[in-house]
Amino acid sequence: MTTNMITVSNIKKSFGDKAVLKGVDFNVKSGEVYALLGSNGAGKTTMINILSTLIAPDSGVAMVNGYDVTKDGQNVRSTIALTGQFSALDDIMTGRENLQLMADLWKVPNGRKKVAEVLEMVGMTSAADKRVKSYSGGMKRRVDIAMGLISSRAVLFLDEPTTGLDPEARYEVYEVIKELKSEGTTIVLTTQYLKEAEELADKIAILHDGKIVLEGDFSELQAQHHKAHGKKNADLEDIFLKIVKKGK
Repeated sequence: MTTNMITVSNIKKSFGDKAVLKGVDFNVKSGEVYALLGSNGAGKTTMINILSTLIAPDSGVAMVNGYDVTKDGQNVRSTIALTGQFSALDDIMTGRENLQLMADLWKVPNGRKKVAEVLEMVGMTSAADKRVKSYSGGMKRRVDIAMGLISSRAVLFLDEPTTGLDPEARYEVYEVIKELKSEGTTIVLTTQYLKEAEELADKIAILHDGKIVLEGDFSELQAQHHKAHGKKNADLEDIFLKIVKKGK
């Protein structure tokens, strides 16, 4: 029986007088890739920041691996890894040195061996001893993701991991995500590239006006769109734009 690794119930969050999350509910199963979509400012990063304990919700309950994000923050942080929208690497150091530093900070047992393993996992062994400043965008993002894997966390949050990358570099990141999924990692992915969600996600959710307004695997979203609008086999862009424009 597949269990829920993440459970979000009626999460609300405002900044000043602006309500960003107005009662968000969703579940992510263990080993699932869950894509959270939404327009700029929809609250995707806010939701990720709540789940990774960077900010607290105003109300509601969010659980990660059985731990409450507001009451058991330390246990949540021991379960997760987070890769944000921007590279967190030191350009002067090599890829291997960046990863070794992280392994040392986390006090990872057999750190050198673990660094070698994650470099292999993300396809960066051959370039590991080159300075990061010489890397392409896709190479940097692969090492960014590797940074989150050093401590063998069960849940990986990827907040727009391919923003600003060219198509070839995005494809490199896709391959890493697929490999992680095959190994059982639970992944929550935010993205503005709708094809990315189509290709990678087991389940897709659209966050709009502070709530999840549509959720399911891609075929389920197509079926719901067909029922509501009479259009068969719509792509995700059609579905997404119909929801966003309807809200305006």
